Amino acid sequence: MLFRMPVYREPDFAQDKFSQSPDAVWETVTADGVAPENYHSTSMFPEYFKIQGQWMLAKESRMDSSVVYGEDGELHVVENRNLKRGDRVIIGRTENAEEGIYLHSTGFENPADEAGDQFVFRQGRSRETSFARDYDRLFELLRYEREHGHVIWVMGPAFAFDADARRAMEAMVENGYVDGLMAGNALATHDLEGAMFHTALGQDIYTQKSQPNGHYNHLDVINRVRKSGSIPQFIEDYGIDNGIMYSCVKNKVPFVLTGSIRDDGPLPEVIGDVYQGQTAMRSMVKKATTVICLATMLHTIATGNMTPSYRVMEDGTVRPVFLYTVDADEFVVNKLLDRGSLSATTIVTNVQDFIMIVAKGLGLM
Repeated sequence: MLFRMPVYREPDFAQDKFSQSPDAVWETVTADGVAPENYHSTSMFPEYFKIQGQWMLAKESRMDSSVVYGEDGELHVVENRNLKRGDRVIIGRTENAEEGIYLHSTGFENPADEAGDQFVFRQGRSRETSFARDYDRLFELLRYEREHGHVIWVMGPAFAFDADARRAMEAMVENGYVDGLMAGNALATHDLEGAMFHTALGQDIYTQKSQPNGHYNHLDVINRVRKSGSIPQFIEDYGIDNGIMYSCVKNKVPFVLTGSIRDDGPLPEVIGDVYQGQTAMRSMVKKATTVICLATMLHTIATGNMTPSYRVMEDGTVRPVFLYTVDADEFVVNKLLDRGSLSATTIVTNVQDFIMIVAKGLGLM
């Protein structure tokens, strides 16, 4: 099976509703971080704005932000907290061209693929859902993206608690299927604990048996990383030669670690300021063409909110951004189902099984 990129179909701007639409209107920001009243708030879908008679696509978008018409003649999607005095913010609350604003939610849909029946037996996704075809599509997608795209993984600490899952994820990094990693303090801490002590929270990562004084292990790791000053220096100082963080450092894969109020330590690279962390995550997401979120509800929801359903490539073509969310909890995965069938695929399973299936499906294990 060969992966085929869905074709993007832009709106037919020859239609009367577009040609007769007024230009979009903007108002100037008068105080940093404060949008004008009636500002237009963005979605994850492609949105067009009529500027001086021409319909323009906002090239980089995310949910719940404002659109600034820049002095460079481009449209910039900016979080309201990052607005600056003098920015020209598009205003208007309609999205069907009435105010020069059009939200295009069906750009990747092929009218020929529409099903005739409206009744669907299962609308949500659960443990009873068959995910065989989803896995096959993911294998195809990852092979394509390794050559043409940018894959970001959003990971909870569950990977670090299983020896085989750590080994599988390390193989994914080593073989070029990971272009960026976003996680919290726990994933990095327990992965490094696994590398140094073969434990996670003091339990052997293969036998799951608690080790004597094992509850000290992750604290000792944090303390030693802080003494080294950074994760890469810790890896060098202590001769670490396995694991997810080790493989990221070895292969120069960038990672963003964001903090929590419950964190131990934390590790030196963990960003403690929530808004600085969000900005760092957003910077990484801007490059993504596929995002895979695994067993971390808060990181998954945050990433979903800042990930658009499309990406404008350097040659001007528009392609979808594929979002996968994997969790043993049905609530977590179904929370992002309303993003649209192409941009969101959800799988209900534990992530240790998921990553082993993926690594084996790609021939890495």
